[in-house]
Amino acid sequence: MSDEATVVLRRAAASDALDVADVWLRSFAAALPTVVRPRSDDEVRAYFRDVVVPLRETWLAEAADGGGTVGVMVLDGHLLAQLYLAPDWRGRGIGDRFVALAKERVPQGLTLWTFQVNKPAHRFYERHGFVAVEFTDGADNEEREPDVRYVWKPSASS
Repeated sequence: MSDEATVVLRRAAASDALDVADVWLRSFAAALPTVVRPRSDDEVRAYFRDVVVPLRETWLAEAADGGGTVGVMVLDGHLLAQLYLAPDWRGRGIGDRFVALAKERVPQGLTLWTFQVNKPAHRFYERHGFVAVEFTDGADNEEREPDVRYVWKPSASS
């Protein structure tokens, strides 16, 4: 059985908020060890509980074998606001499924931000047809970390 079949994507419920936040925290720490987070773990958990899950289109990837939440994707209109996977679940096609879902949910086009130091994310999004359109010095994000904005537009043949 493939890893893809062992994971279910579904909308997050209020009761999932802490699990989703914990995936975000573990993933951020593993993928972005040089980026300083301006918020404590408890503040991140409260943000997911009070803002992200109830007010944004939040999806999670859940291990079908009862292994819990292994990924999170958040859409906020045309913004792909979050896409994070548990570190030991990367490279198993879950991110690909999340991006396909985002394109299905927002077929007119998506935008996202990622940090310039996150080269694996750049390769991942570019592989999915996203194009870098803006590079900043990080003055407008709370981490004060240089970032890049990516855009995906459907092709004329889509």
